[in-house]
Amino acid sequence: MKVCIGGAFDPFHKGHKFLIRKALELAGERGFVFIGITDGEIIKNKEDVASFKERKKAIEQFLAEVKSSRTVTIQPIYDKFGPSVEEDFDAIVVSPETRATAEEVNKERKKLQKKPLKIVQISFVLADDNMPISSTRIRRREINENGRIL
Repeated sequence: MKVCIGGAFDPFHKGHKFLIRKALELAGERGFVFIGITDGEIIKNKEDVASFKERKKAIEQFLAEVKSSRTVTIQPIYDKFGPSVEEDFDAIVVSPETRATAEEVNKERKKLQKKPLKIVQISFVLADDNMPISSTRIRRREINENGRIL
């Protein structure tokens, strides 16, 4: 199965790892996963975002840790859709906060007479305070990348 995911992935945290693990699982042993890392104008207004190269390296290190046999491509994306509208994917994995974007992807795919993507929504990964782990909370120094209260 060909699966896609996307995001800023900064700072790289436990929720991102869960998202990637789900994409790898869904792809299957001989599957393919596309990871789009937002770059350029789309992240221009976000504060303190690491470079594309640094964010890609964090994902590659995680993939090495989980020893995945799947084919994974990591590329920059410059809008909220990346190649998900045009390319031949089977599924997209999203968090609750990005579900609406996946539904927009399928509307655009329908206009192009492409099959809709299966939308697989993971749950939020919770911090020690039972609130979702998020990059915003990490930047505010409320929690660390594993959801521990600071």
